[in-house]
Amino acid sequence: MLDKFPKYVILSVMEITTLPRILVKNARAYPNEIAQLSKDKDEVFQPTTFAQLYNEVTAFAAGLLDLGIKRGDHVGFVSDNRKEWFVIDLSLLTLGAADVPRGCDTMAEELAYILSFGDCKTVVLENEAQMAKILPLRDKMPDLSTFILIDNEFDKGQYSSALSGIRLTSYKEIMEKGKDIVAREGTSAIEAELEKGQSDDVATIIFTSGTTGEPKGVMLTHGNILNQPLNAAPIIGFSPGEVWLTVLPVWHIFERMVQYIALDSASSLAYSKPVGPIMIADFQKVRPHWMTAVPRLWEALRNKVYQNAAANGKLKALNLFVSIASTHQHFKNMLLGRIPQFKRRCVVCDAIVAFIPFLLFTPLRGIAHALVFKKIHKLFGGRFKAGISGGAALPAAVDKFYAAAGVKILEGYGLTETAPVLGVRLYKHPVPSTVGPEFPNMKISIRDKETDKEVGPGEQGVVYTRGPQIMKGYYKRPEDTKRVIDANGWFNTGDLGRKTWKGELQLTGRAKDTVVLMGGENVEPVPIENKIRDSVYIDHAVVMGRKLLGALIVPNLENIEAYAKEKGIAYKDHEELIKSKEIGALIQSEINERVNPKNGFRVWEMISRSVPVVKPFEPGKELSGKMDYKRHYISEVYKKDIDQLFA
Repeated sequence: MLDKFPKYVILSVMEITTLPRILVKNARAYPNEIAQLSKDKDEVFQPTTFAQLYNEVTAFAAGLLDLGIKRGDHVGFVSDNRKEWFVIDLSLLTLGAADVPRGCDTMAEELAYILSFGDCKTVVLENEAQMAKILPLRDKMPDLSTFILIDNEFDKGQYSSALSGIRLTSYKEIMEKGKDIVAREGTSAIEAELEKGQSDDVATIIFTSGTTGEPKGVMLTHGNILNQPLNAAPIIGFSPGEVWLTVLPVWHIFERMVQYIALDSASSLAYSKPVGPIMIADFQKVRPHWMTAVPRLWEALRNKVYQNAAANGKLKALNLFVSIASTHQHFKNMLLGRIPQFKRRCVVCDAIVAFIPFLLFTPLRGIAHALVFKKIHKLFGGRFKAGISGGAALPAAVDKFYAAAGVKILEGYGLTETAPVLGVRLYKHPVPSTVGPEFPNMKISIRDKETDKEVGPGEQGVVYTRGPQIMKGYYKRPEDTKRVIDANGWFNTGDLGRKTWKGELQLTGRAKDTVVLMGGENVEPVPIENKIRDSVYIDHAVVMGRKLLGALIVPNLENIEAYAKEKGIAYKDHEELIKSKEIGALIQSEINERVNPKNGFRVWEMISRSVPVVKPFEPGKELSGKMDYKRHYISEVYKKDIDQLFA
């Protein structure tokens, strides 16, 4: 099938105007390289080459075209990350349709709103559970006409009444139909649709889960998204044949972008899950070079190392080795000019000061690697080049731990509205505590919160950005679009940040999250929350303010229980444990140890009181899809606890 494709498949970067053309390019250039690694029923990874992926996409697109999917259609897509997701996505984009994706954990009411507001007549569903979820709300989605199920093994009879008027088909049926069509008629119809595709065509409408109000549908075009896969490899250094372990929800633009980057760089996508035992086992099976993850996942892996050390009586030794390696890394950063310069620094002076301590600590770090950190490298499979962290701020303690261990983590920054990456640490010159310089073709401006004038390096302000990645707009919400994109095309991210003299960006909070105390002091809660979460005893911290600051705390129950066992603290259940005086004192001491003037916090930024919360925070409730705190929800649900903070 591939050898019959037109000659224009040998595409230059300038000719790649739509996402499916990346697949066409690499199916021709790297037909036998592995594009996907997915598990069979025996949990064994099976490969799909780029030539095979191209053939699957072409066949499925032919089946969708026969089903009636056409250019400009909006197709709902409710599924978690899996091999078929990418095939369906590329097939829809080949036909000029736009998908409206969401994860399987989306609540039914929110899903009904998105599918209705997004004008989705056809919906792809991962399994029976997703169909059963939305069928009772069918009256809120009057335009629904077709369901496509990826997993289609269930008793359809029980749904016969509820499905009245809705056509039900499956991934397998469409694929088989498409293969028959291609065998009989060739691929000319699919080629014609691919040829029609334009850079400005809407590729996807992603409804942000948001931290306030109703979700808004972000319209991203092929051109918005393409800037990143076509520019990422030179910045970070991906190579054909390398392997990505993919674990994040693919409906989020962060993981989705990574899949396009892997596609463009002729790398392999190995599908795993963000579940510790599964993910760690898969590290050994596929030995990946790269992985993207949100900070909570990097934090969980770090915590596991500390828990194992504590269980084996080696916690003090681990802390010592991390301290030694962190000191060595600091002097190495000084030597190589990787210290963030928010004020002008003498780089030569830094190098002179750092040289002797760097040499002295080098053998000590070598010992630390041989005794401790070598095991961590083995945990990642042995050929891991770097992890990419995004979706939220990477806590400083987590960042320092991986740097000490010699596991490179490249922190990035972006939003759904910016498709998404605005900046990422450079692979060859990562500057800690920053998210790197602005991405190619993008511009970042830091503006004063009050005057809206651009400020200089080292000064905090609101982050604005402009460039080809900025969304087309919010679907059917022109006024909301105008509020965030000005007449000159500058998008207001709502984030606070500052630039170094070399242009790297450091994020410092959210403009709308600023807490104003009764004394008139403005406090940014995010840096305080991130610092508190450095504690292995604290999973989440939400800073609130009235006259003084207080914090709602979600403890790490596993580590709290280990502490209680060590100290001989008796308790009946988790609630009694975390509300005990001993644990209250532990949590407050952990906060005080981190949030104090010695660590750069001002007097009014000290946390005067804290209240523990028993129930873990959940995505879709206390947490947004990006794992940000949904502060309006938290303020309502935990009103009694908040009142207790300031009683």
